[in-house]
Amino acid sequence: MKKLITAAVATSAIALLSSFVIGAPESKKAEQHPSGYTQEELKKKLTPIQYKVTQLDATERPFKNEYWDNKDAGIYVDIVSGEPLFSSLDKYKSGTGWPSFSRPLASENIVEREDNTLFMKRVEIRSKNADSHLGHVFTDGPQPTGLRYCMNSAALRFVPVDKLEEEGYGQYLSLFAKK
Repeated sequence: MKKLITAAVATSAIALLSSFVIGAPESKKAEQHPSGYTQEELKKKLTPIQYKVTQLDATERPFKNEYWDNKDAGIYVDIVSGEPLFSSLDKYKSGTGWPSFSRPLASENIVEREDNTLFMKRVEIRSKNADSHLGHVFTDGPQPTGLRYCMNSAALRFVPVDKLEEEGYGQYLSLFAKK
């Protein structure tokens, strides 16, 4: 019970603080990006919110983002690099207003970093190859993992099951095969 109250308080605080998009100043990132794109190319490739979230570590508004309530079958990939990150099979309704997953689809594609912003200690999740800020992981998720990967929709691109093969993610089709 105490764990749930603490998570609810933290989530409420984050939601309140993110009623506006928050993030680092634009000068934070170097000109050359790990993905191979320059910052100018990324600004052209991404929407303003996608750029702010992935490159400047911003947080999008809860309940006002593309995937918080998406129930379609498929996978979520990094908006910059296309790295496979999460599956709809591990997505659940967390009540936070952001897409939440109980585990990554490909744990080798994510990196965890300590984040002490917003007056709390959290674990930030970034994509390995593009170094995109994705969101945070919390320990108040469902079993069997007990984890809640709370991600920003703006950092993700959804690939529906019927497009997996066509878009080069055919190796994940078997996850969605009816048994």
